[in-house]
Amino acid sequence: MKIPLKSRKTPSKLICHVNPKSPISEAYRTLRTNIQFVGGPKKIHLLMITSAVPGEGKTTTVTNLAIVMAQAGKRVVVVDGDLRKPAIHRIFRLPNHVGLTSLLRQEVQLSDAVQNIPLIGFDVVPSGPVPPNPTELLSTETMRELLERLKDQYDIVLLDTPPILPVTDSQVLAAYVDGVLLVLQSGKVLIEQAKKAKALLDHVGANVIGSVLNNKKVDRDSYYDYSHD
Repeated sequence: MKIPLKSRKTPSKLICHVNPKSPISEAYRTLRTNIQFVGGPKKIHLLMITSAVPGEGKTTTVTNLAIVMAQAGKRVVVVDGDLRKPAIHRIFRLPNHVGLTSLLRQEVQLSDAVQNIPLIGFDVVPSGPVPPNPTELLSTETMRELLERLKDQYDIVLLDTPPILPVTDSQVLAAYVDGVLLVLQSGKVLIEQAKKAKALLDHVGANVIGSVLNNKKVDRDSYYDYSHD
């Protein structure tokens, strides 16, 4: 179903849509390019985005990455796999009474849970009602099969998941995806926390393709220095 963004005001977190020529938007396009080539012949189709601790900007990274991928002509779906503190539906102002949890409980069909964002050009599967047993729901074969179905229908599936350190949900989901992107916020996450998050992902055999250093202060005049010979 198609649910357009309210026309009065686009959410400010969607910088790649609001201001596609900004340095931040350019950084997301660079991230998009890096993801496209990181897998070599084996492309990344199922990508999980997580963080070490709460509040590091993983959901902002997911949504803006989805925007730049859609701008490049990719068929994109964002899945809110954070069944504890979901945020995707709030960013896009979507109803959340049907979503991932409804699918995992086999209460609805996939088409009932997918919501289209026509002004931006990609689909969203919100979390659905918050369940009492998130880890148990996510660790089912139904979850794995759902991601495989989405992989067949889209060029890229972006899975937003809870932070690694507080709960085990992301470790469970890491086994289902082609790659994991770890978002770390400069000045917030401790080095020991980042190392522990990486170790927990390694422990379950996750393919950590890289990390995003978020909220790093960069001098505007030096932003383009990387392109100079």
